[in-house]
Amino acid sequence: MRRKLVAGNWKMHGSLATNAGLLQGVRDGVAGLAAEVAVCVPYPYLAQARAALDGSNVAWGAQDVSEHAQGAYTGEVSGAMLADFGCRYAIVGHSERRSYYGDTDAVVAAKFEAAQKAGIVPILCVGETLAEREANVTAEVVTRQLDAVLSRCGIAALARSVVAYEPVWAIGTGRTASPEQAQEVHAAIRARVARDDAGVAAALRILYGGSMKPANAAELMAQADIDGGLIGGAALVAADFVAICAAAA
Repeated sequence: MRRKLVAGNWKMHGSLATNAGLLQGVRDGVAGLAAEVAVCVPYPYLAQARAALDGSNVAWGAQDVSEHAQGAYTGEVSGAMLADFGCRYAIVGHSERRSYYGDTDAVVAAKFEAAQKAGIVPILCVGETLAEREANVTAEVVTRQLDAVLSRCGIAALARSVVAYEPVWAIGTGRTASPEQAQEVHAAIRARVARDDAGVAAALRILYGGSMKPANAAELMAQADIDGGLIGGAALVAADFVAICAAAA
């Protein structure tokens, strides 16, 4: 059985004062749980996350990473810099990066590769918009996003990564894919990977990232191909995030 992973994505939220209580609440609340837990925080708070979580069973990571290793790229943060802060994970291809900042499939694949070269596990986000779902092209969209990474990095690289399915229409809208809808896409992702390597597909952890909450976490994660969650809003309330982690465990 694949060990479940719950990763909290804080987005652009937080302050030193509010983070302190949140990090302590998560650290204390998940102590001893069997699930793997991580929080992905804004760049300025990586040092605080490392100080608060070091020695615990909670990992920390970043919400993005540059595709460039170094150079004249003002405002970018490289994988090596994230590794200096002890990051285990970096989110790549989040729908907000794709839609607001123009991260193409090719750029996401380059960021995926850059994270791995720095020794960081990329959490690769894939998913469709509402228009794409209504046009019945969800499978095609998700396959295209996966294939960009497979084309650049190869199937073996996927064994050192995590995939997160985030239906864009269910992020921050209060809408959630039904367990059956989510499972269908997760199964399709695993089947696509299995076409290249059945062993990698069987071990791959695929998270659900569309408004998972304490009320629906257990039902979603009971599905055969849902191996945890990439949590947005609920990650900003320690008790809610801990409850989701407990459901995963």
